[in-house]
Amino acid sequence: MRKIYLTLRALLLWAVSGIHFALVCTFLLFLAVFIDPRKNDLPQRVFFRNILRLIGVRFEVHRSLGFDPQRTSIFICNHVNIFDPFVVYSAIPQFFRGFELESHFKIPIYGWLMGRFGNIPVPDAPSRQSLETMTSRAKKALDSGVSLIAFPEGARTRDGHVHLFKKGIFNLAHKFGIPIVPVSIAGSYQFFRTGNWMLYPGKITVYVHDTIETANVERTELDDLRRRVQEIVSMPAEKSLQENPPEG
Repeated sequence: MRKIYLTLRALLLWAVSGIHFALVCTFLLFLAVFIDPRKNDLPQRVFFRNILRLIGVRFEVHRSLGFDPQRTSIFICNHVNIFDPFVVYSAIPQFFRGFELESHFKIPIYGWLMGRFGNIPVPDAPSRQSLETMTSRAKKALDSGVSLIAFPEGARTRDGHVHLFKKGIFNLAHKFGIPIVPVSIAGSYQFFRTGNWMLYPGKITVYVHDTIETANVERTELDDLRRRVQEIVSMPAEKSLQENPPEG
């Protein structure tokens, strides 16, 4: 009986949130033609928060006292599922943008929207020149006061665990002396798993941790910094998995 209930519930939530997504995305697309989205943050923030309400998930944010919301930073977060952008944008109280595969910018309408909103293209096949271009674009965003967010696992988790962080974003933060803010998403894997369409009842909790300075970090210490940040990000997610095993 519970399986039937969960199936009907998920179908309804997908339908309601999908209609909302289509309507509001059309509105934001129209708005972006006339108003720079980087100067018009409120409609986007309301939209992202509403998506979480409409998909039936409870949402909670914990921000550390050591997090400085006034600092331009690079946020480092675990990658769980397609709802991650809605989750982090609802949790982080400042304007920021993310990295997106370069090939996605070639998708009609969507690609224009990503570029217009200020996301940073990441080369599908990295070369020296393409990486230099990406670095230059990231620096331009950071210099203008726009924070960035990265999911350094490089892919969504398939088992709920946080996997090895890649080095690139840490090299970037160190190169520009930009502080890092670890961000943990906990409970999202139990709510929705990549490769499955079910939406289970649950709560997503986001932890925005202390701001970590990189300006005085030696290059030889970058691996230690990467491991330290991964450990900080992993703890709440791993604890959530142990305390609340996923259904199904």
